[in-house]
Amino acid sequence: MRYLTIFCAAAILSLILALVVKSLARRWKIMDDPASAPERKSQKKPIPLLGGWAIIATVIIGGLGVYFGTSWWVGASFGGGKLLWILGGAVIIALGGFLDDKYNLKPRISILAPLLAVVCALVGGVGVQFISNPAGGIIAFAPWAGICLTIVWLLAMIYATKFMDGLDGLVTGISGIGGLVIAGLCLITPFFQPDVALLALLFAGACAGFLVLNFHPAKIYLGESGSLFCGFILGVLAIISGSKIATTLLVLGIPLLDLLWVVARRVFKYHKSPFKGDRLHLPFQLLDAGLSHKQTVLLLYVWSLIFGLSALFMRGWQKVAAIALLILMLAILFVWIARRQKRAAKSAV
Repeated sequence: MRYLTIFCAAAILSLILALVVKSLARRWKIMDDPASAPERKSQKKPIPLLGGWAIIATVIIGGLGVYFGTSWWVGASFGGGKLLWILGGAVIIALGGFLDDKYNLKPRISILAPLLAVVCALVGGVGVQFISNPAGGIIAFAPWAGICLTIVWLLAMIYATKFMDGLDGLVTGISGIGGLVIAGLCLITPFFQPDVALLALLFAGACAGFLVLNFHPAKIYLGESGSLFCGFILGVLAIISGSKIATTLLVLGIPLLDLLWVVARRVFKYHKSPFKGDRLHLPFQLLDAGLSHKQTVLLLYVWSLIFGLSALFMRGWQKVAAIALLILMLAILFVWIARRQKRAAKSAV
């Protein structure tokens, strides 16, 4: 009941804050105008941005409240002020996202906030020291290798959710599923980490509350701060929960693999910047193949939920096999999309 109460309280607070932020975004004229990129916009009129502030504020308020108010959950995972450094990174992302939404910063400038947030996490002690060996035991890393792997992992997670944020409620829902799966894993006896589970539930609850206004047709968008923060906090949770990298890959495998696929195509096939917006991402490809907005989002929800829940029951090589199956299914999906698009093109002719 304690964890359920925390989840529900976070959802209610996030919904209230989303209503407040929605009003502020309109007042400050921080809106997503479909005229700015009509080929990638699904809405008919401008929609308020900055919605990520509601999720970030909920996690910060809840985290600080429990951190300073009680001690039952603050275990080794957050020793030495680690939680405060993580929340500091969240504040940096919130500020950087605000500036990006307001002034449409260039990629070389907008990347500064994610980099500083990653530095905060590293300074606070968040780092990959080992990963589980599918054959048994662990694979330990030298300190410098662990730092490099942490930077790559967190930035990959941050930009996976950022680039996937193209349809109403997609990133919010998948991220909430990720938070719930990590929380569930941390409450299983062999991996019992109630402190990490609480932070994951705070985040999942915040996503659930925000989703009320963010699901199609959305009344407010995550904005840069929200899409970046979702990847950041999930990446951090994956590390501090005992390097549950494989588990997080199963939940967020779709946006991560989509990120790699799209970046590779932009650079090697179309010879353009990997940050250049287009309709190459999986959600847009599904739309172009004939699925509706809600069908696309719900399909990706179900996919993430199935693979995420499988992580609760799989161990070692089973998770590796599940990741391989996810890659194979995505490959088949892309082939199906390509065939649908060819048929549509022939019909148009």
